[in-house]
Amino acid sequence: MPRYNYVAMDSRGKETKGTLEVANQNEAIARVKEMGFFPTKIIETDKAKEKGDKKAKPTGKAAGKKAALNFNIKIPGLSGRVKSKTLTTFTRQLATLVDAGLPLLRGLRVLQKQEKNATLKGIIGELALSIEGGSTFSEGLAQHPKVFNRLYVNMVKAGEMGGVLEVVLNRLSEFMEKAQKIKGKVIAAMFYPVAVMIVAVVILGVLMVYVVPKFQEVFEGQLEGRPLPAFTRLVLGISTAIKDHIIITSGVVAAFVIAFLIIIRTKFGRRILDKVKMKMPVLGPVISKVAISRFTRTLGTLVSSGVPILQALTIVKETAGNVIVAGAVSAVHESVKEGETITAPLEASNVFPPMVISMVDVGEQTGALPEMLLKIADNYDEEVDNAVSAMTSLLEPIMIVFLAVIVGSIVIAMFLPLIDLMTHVGDAPGSGDKDQ
Repeated sequence: MPRYNYVAMDSRGKETKGTLEVANQNEAIARVKEMGFFPTKIIETDKAKEKGDKKAKPTGKAAGKKAALNFNIKIPGLSGRVKSKTLTTFTRQLATLVDAGLPLLRGLRVLQKQEKNATLKGIIGELALSIEGGSTFSEGLAQHPKVFNRLYVNMVKAGEMGGVLEVVLNRLSEFMEKAQKIKGKVIAAMFYPVAVMIVAVVILGVLMVYVVPKFQEVFEGQLEGRPLPAFTRLVLGISTAIKDHIIITSGVVAAFVIAFLIIIRTKFGRRILDKVKMKMPVLGPVISKVAISRFTRTLGTLVSSGVPILQALTIVKETAGNVIVAGAVSAVHESVKEGETITAPLEASNVFPPMVISMVDVGEQTGALPEMLLKIADNYDEEVDNAVSAMTSLLEPIMIVFLAVIVGSIVIAMFLPLIDLMTHVGDAPGSGDKDQ
């Protein structure tokens, strides 16, 4: 009778290992469950040895094939990240199949056949093979950290341990869809000002490099020794600097951009940038609301899915996307670790408004913290919608005025010498004799 090595978790989450002599893998899984454990990995002893031998001794042609395989895996486009929209669609489809009663392995095979994204298709195949080998779904997901973050893996793990994987997958798909929706709205709101800025830079470059120098040629010798107006000289000087020193100008701009990118990669620079973003006049309120919505929805979804509060707070800190919010979550983690409440550190952070703090406090006292957090997230999603609409309405006239000021200033600078010429036409020699 074949022997099977198993790895399982007890009710307290402690890992245990052992060996069983049973007819097949399904019987081994049933025996482990009868013992009161949650199986995470079951593999036949002989296969495990063969697998170990292959890993330990890749020689000759086998070593060459392995090297070639590794090379192929690293080809760009066959490995790497998957777009959040594609991953959201996969999660929703898998949740639908599992909820309909289809076994997880069969559901993965169905999705693998229809998946168009090459990277995700390969990963789904690897997940199916991992489950066939006795691993859990969460263990398979953990092998692809670039695609499935800790939030995704831990929610699935909690669903497996609680026997409610279909419920967790539905919650996860809803979470990802709402996050994608908010992200899409913010990107759409930013498209207009970014497009206007690009157009403004292009127009400014054309004017400064091609149009303004033509006016300078016209002005030379026309003012009969009189100096050009100060504002005109300033614009002509800027035009000359851009035209004659294009390499230096480009180098300065590139150096500034590189320095900025390097600074924001540091902890101090990222903190300053996130603080400035949250305090900006127009964008600040939207960024703050998005950060609060993301924090509350992530924490609420994790806790309601059965993830322990301390582990959930650690995941929220890593996926916050904002150093200021991450610092507040870190303080909450320490507070909960010491047996204190969530409310006090949230209030001390000066990041969350009084309404959020009060609702979290009520949720803690009534034992309905996950539900309260999700209500806060829903409320802030609506506020983000309203804030984005207001921001878009406000940005349109601001950008139009900005573009008009830039172009108008150059036009005025070019017309000032013409006005000066016209005012001195009557003072030209011989003009008085003609009038008589």
